[in-house]
Amino acid sequence: MAEPSKPNDSRRPSPKALLKLAEREAGGKLKVFLGMAPGVGKTYAMLSAARAQKAEGVDVVVGLVETHGRSDTAALLDGLEVLPRKPIGYRNSTLMEFDVEAAIARKPKLLLVDEFAHSNAPDQMHAKRYQDVVEILHSGIDVWTTLNIQHLESLTDVVQRITGIRVQETVPDKVLEKADEIVIIDLPPEELIQRLKEGKVYLPENARRAIDQFFKPSNLTALRELALRRTADRVDEQMLAQLRQQGIEGPWPTAERLLVCVGSDDLSEIVVRTAGRMATAQKAEWVALHLKPSDREITDRAKLRRTEKLLRLAERLGASTARLNTADLTTDILDYAKRNNITQIVIGRSSASFIERFRDRSLSHELVRKARGLSILVVAPEIEPAPTAWFVLPPIPAMTTAMTVAGGAVGAAVVAGLALERITRLPNLSMIFLLAVLLCAMSFGLWSALAASVLSFLAYNFFFIEPRYSFTVAEPHELLSLLIFLAVAFVTGTMAGRLREQATATRERAEATQALFDFSRKLSGVGKLDDVLWLLANQGAAAVKGKSIILMDDSKGLAIKGGWPVDDELGTSDWAAARWAFERGEASGHGTATLPTARFQFRPMVGSKGPIGVIGVEPGEGEDALPAATDAMLQSFVEQAAIAIERTTLAEQAGKAQTAAEGEKLRAALLSSISHDLRTPLASIIGSVTSLRTLGQKMAPSERSDLLATIDEEAGRMSRFVSNLLDMTRLEAGAIDIRRDWVDIADAIGGAVRRAEKSFTGRRIDVKLADQLPLVHGDAALLEQVLFNLLDNAHKYSGPQSVTRVDAKSEGSSIKIVVSDQGIGIPPEALEKVFDKFYRVSGSDGRAPGTGLGLSICAGLIKAMGGTIAAESPIRGSGGTRMTIMLPATPDVRPTYAQRQEAP
Repeated sequence: MAEPSKPNDSRRPSPKALLKLAEREAGGKLKVFLGMAPGVGKTYAMLSAARAQKAEGVDVVVGLVETHGRSDTAALLDGLEVLPRKPIGYRNSTLMEFDVEAAIARKPKLLLVDEFAHSNAPDQMHAKRYQDVVEILHSGIDVWTTLNIQHLESLTDVVQRITGIRVQETVPDKVLEKADEIVIIDLPPEELIQRLKEGKVYLPENARRAIDQFFKPSNLTALRELALRRTADRVDEQMLAQLRQQGIEGPWPTAERLLVCVGSDDLSEIVVRTAGRMATAQKAEWVALHLKPSDREITDRAKLRRTEKLLRLAERLGASTARLNTADLTTDILDYAKRNNITQIVIGRSSASFIERFRDRSLSHELVRKARGLSILVVAPEIEPAPTAWFVLPPIPAMTTAMTVAGGAVGAAVVAGLALERITRLPNLSMIFLLAVLLCAMSFGLWSALAASVLSFLAYNFFFIEPRYSFTVAEPHELLSLLIFLAVAFVTGTMAGRLREQATATRERAEATQALFDFSRKLSGVGKLDDVLWLLANQGAAAVKGKSIILMDDSKGLAIKGGWPVDDELGTSDWAAARWAFERGEASGHGTATLPTARFQFRPMVGSKGPIGVIGVEPGEGEDALPAATDAMLQSFVEQAAIAIERTTLAEQAGKAQTAAEGEKLRAALLSSISHDLRTPLASIIGSVTSLRTLGQKMAPSERSDLLATIDEEAGRMSRFVSNLLDMTRLEAGAIDIRRDWVDIADAIGGAVRRAEKSFTGRRIDVKLADQLPLVHGDAALLEQVLFNLLDNAHKYSGPQSVTRVDAKSEGSSIKIVVSDQGIGIPPEALEKVFDKFYRVSGSDGRAPGTGLGLSICAGLIKAMGGTIAAESPIRGSGGTRMTIMLPATPDVRPTYAQRQEAP
């Protein structure tokens, strides 16, 4: 018995289909009520369905609905929440527009937005309402909207042919393709016309004009067919998507891939829209390709702008775009098609020149003739354009210059030829005129060379061919020579002119490459954020031949950080465009579909973790769109600058991390010092007090005296430690007030020595001061504290029998104070660090514990008084330390130290 068939485990859902499904689930759902024309009842149907949702408990809000005075439609608004509209001033009037911010802030489950293709008032966030809807969908809000079929971008030319009316408000096809549901609102043409006559669509007077102009039965029938076809295509696409998501096997047909060739002529727009419709109908990917001749540079700015607009139109219709330099149009188009798996090529019928028609050759003809395994669709214009001339005259100023230069060069050739004839007889003087043609071509281009060729032909005949001084040619071979000369002059002049154009194009490309190289080289040597921003602003302004401004994100939002030329003001539209570019990671502002009224075009600077800022550029000469080469260069600048900004930011963060680590190290040292230097004397004090309290009178007087001395010594030690901490805190905070009084060095040293003798009984201090020491300008109390700290340090690191010396003398315009000891000394590698906070020399040489603050306080105080302090060790054998203080002195003198000691 046969086993039952098992399901095929290899039937897996399409990953691409699942990704598209995940993208749709991420945001809100879009439902479009599509009709063939105004008046079919789209808004009525949308409101009726919304009331049903409201009755089921769904949070429904009306963002904007246009009733156009229809009472039955207005009645459906009763019971629904309607958002207030946003007043916009425009040309001395007030327009009431849809408030996108209020809708997002309200955040309902379902939002109704009528008239999907509506154009917003100037200076709004978006130029079109469909862009408002896309932003709302990103916020997770479901949207229902209405649309007429004539507003689809790809059908604009078809609708114009059907109705004779050019539709201005359009919606890109790719936006409609992303709709989750499309509801067709169908109405027979006869019923729609009857509704018009009854005044249910427009007022009676307007209705009569509409019937006569737009609402004709033939027009409505054609529009109805377009709406039904587009809806059927959409239903078919949804069915295929669901089959792919469920992993149901095909066989699936091989995907079509279209290539459309885009030029700058009037027919190219029709070709692009035709390709867009074909791609939509066939559910195929398509590429808009623009080919630029590599042997010359296109200088007509009008053509360049038109080409850029057509490429952007193709992108709105869902195409990807490509640009290539080409030497052979036919060959390069076919090679591109083979490399990119193109199955169909869409091209406009070429308006061939006289020579091309004579040879029966044109681009479209050559593609059809040479294509193998490809379908070629040739789009013919409705009205045959005038054939392209086999040559096109340049503008009048350029022609005048060409003729003037050519005339001068030929005149110089005539003079040179006549002069050479007087000197010697040359077999062929035509070479002189050929030289004039080449010079004109190399210096002033093709048209100057052609003009020189014709003038050389006439001048050579007139001045050098018998009979002279007439245009008559006596000998047949002379006429043949003249014609050959003219042909050679034309060929060489043309080649030289083309060579000049190629050299110009090569130079421009080299300049662009050099600019990119220079920018990269300069960025590599920049270490600060401000330098990166200044360089980007400068190069960005130079690239667009206009202005640039850079905004970076700080804690409060975007802020202006640089620009060229310096500009610290932006309009409302510019700020809105900058925020949009930063938040969405897309270009906005001038020349884009988002806030096109802004002065600047803003581009996001995206790092590894997302946008880090935006750059705005204002093109010079009022350009609507940047040329492709400039656009690519600017984008390269932005991407490299984003990397450099991240690099400088990481370096700054690393520096902060290092500073934090050092701070942590200092805190650890401080805690260690406090724990030791407070705990040790406290332990001695507590032990002595405990002993006195416990034993009391049982102890001998000498023992009690020793314990009290210990308490006194350790309390003094704690006092000095706390004093040092307070001094260092005040010193770092700048809170120490340095009094600028006249200080006698002898008094300061005497006070410090007396304090040291009292604190360190039994220690010997020798003082040697020079006679007639001048005064110093400083703080006597702080100077005494410095000297006491040095004496304390000397006693701490030397033996009880050692001698500490204090010397003072004048040295130039300064006073030199030296404190030296006979202790263990300081290792050479530690001499530069002993004045750092909390630094203590490590080792097992019997050093007394310390906080590492004494010498750092000395250095801070001496520096505050305008002096210097330095350490030297060893000073004898392998030990001893010498601390040297230099203070600026005054010419005044005081009594000697010995005299002061002897004074009553």
